[in-house]
Amino acid sequence: MAGFRTGHMKGFTIVELVVVIVLIGTLSAIGVGLFASRTTFSPLLATQQLASATLLAQQAALAGNPAGTLRVEQAANEFRFIVGVVGTSESRTFSLPREGASLSGVSLPLNIDFNELGAPAAGSNYTLTFTGDSTFQLCLSSLGAVYTGSCRS
Repeated sequence: MAGFRTGHMKGFTIVELVVVIVLIGTLSAIGVGLFASRTTFSPLLATQQLASATLLAQQAALAGNPAGTLRVEQAANEFRFIVGVVGTSESRTFSLPREGASLSGVSLPLNIDFNELGAPAAGSNYTLTFTGDSTFQLCLSSLGAVYTGSCRS
C-alpha cells in the first residue's frame, strides 16, 4: 500500500464519551436539586430587589424628582417595594413572591423619604432582614449607602 501512512487517529473512544455523558448527567441532577426550591433563594432575591428599588428612589431624589420615596410592604404572599408616591402615576411597584420568606428588623409598612443628597431624610440607619431557608440582611445607612449586611453604628 504505497502512499498510505499509518498514524494516530484523532477523536474520542466510546468509553470516554460515555464517561463524559455520565458526568454531565450527574452534575445536572445535583444542580437541579439545588435550584428546584425557590424558597432557598427568595430571601436573597428580595434583598437584591429591595437594593435596586432603594437605588432608584435615591436617584430620583438626587435628580429633584418627587418620586424620591420608597415604601416597603410585606403582604400575605409577596413583598412589594414602591418607588414614588403611592397611588400616583409616577410610582413604580416591584413585587416578589414571598415563598416562605419574611422581612423583619423594621416596622412595616416602611416609608423612607430621601433628601437631595440621596440619604434618608430621617437621618437614621435601616437594617432589613429577610429570612426563610437562609437569612440575608440589607443596610441602608443614614448617609445613603446601601449594602448587604447589618448597619454599623
